[in-house]
Amino acid sequence: MADTSYYQFLGTTAEGHERFATTQATVSIWGPTLQHGAPPSALLVRALERCGAREGTRLTRVVVEILGPIPIADIEVRSWIERPGRRIELIVAELWATAPDGSSRGVARGTAWRMETADTTDVLHVVDPPLEPRETGTPGVLGGMWNIGYLETLDWSWIAEIGCEGTGKVWARPKPVLVEGEEMTALERLFAIADISNGVGAKLDPAHWTFLNTDLTVHIFRVPEGEWVGVSAETTTGPDGVGMCAGVLYDEQGAVGRIAQTLQIRARS
Repeated sequence: MADTSYYQFLGTTAEGHERFATTQATVSIWGPTLQHGAPPSALLVRALERCGAREGTRLTRVVVEILGPIPIADIEVRSWIERPGRRIELIVAELWATAPDGSSRGVARGTAWRMETADTTDVLHVVDPPLEPRETGTPGVLGGMWNIGYLETLDWSWIAEIGCEGTGKVWARPKPVLVEGEEMTALERLFAIADISNGVGAKLDPAHWTFLNTDLTVHIFRVPEGEWVGVSAETTTGPDGVGMCAGVLYDEQGAVGRIAQTLQIRARS
């Protein structure tokens, strides 16, 4: 039976940190004992949104640093306000994993600017055109090495498939919820998809190359609506094993933000 959530809430520690069990729905293409970057990113966003939450504010930019391999293991989430403010705040969240010897280590860190909102409808301006409609895409799962773990938990509609000439484009929707028994917020849903960008924009065959991202930076200029997230992405590969993926994120009304990822590119031995 397929997992219906990426995580299950286990409780709160004496220090007030939340703990979660990780399900097989998070498994990465890069190894059966590792999590794909998308579910941990969404779990960090969950913590960032909830930390000192106030009406009339929202997250506007989120940076996720992947500090090392994120194992399929119990996860502890810690969060705090680094720089308080009435109009602008900097919030931090960390994921800690339990090692086989019982020790804990930080595996991912998220930072976010949270800003007070205001009505700027009269001066609304969006540079990026909308993504082609989802209904015009080709539905179906990925094939070969791509069709495992987390990637199997998504519904897909391909506008321009992986490895195509030019920009990769897709609509995707997570079938599991982030945390068992909880409805996902708009930003949790966005980040449950955003980390696929380097795959969508990939030109290298994962059977012969690895292209792991060490981070993702997302600027969100509009809160997305609906269940589907659109991604258009392109990857640039440098001469020394380093690359970059840049992309645009969408809902079905248009662009909602931009994403950038640093890539470590290596030939498989």
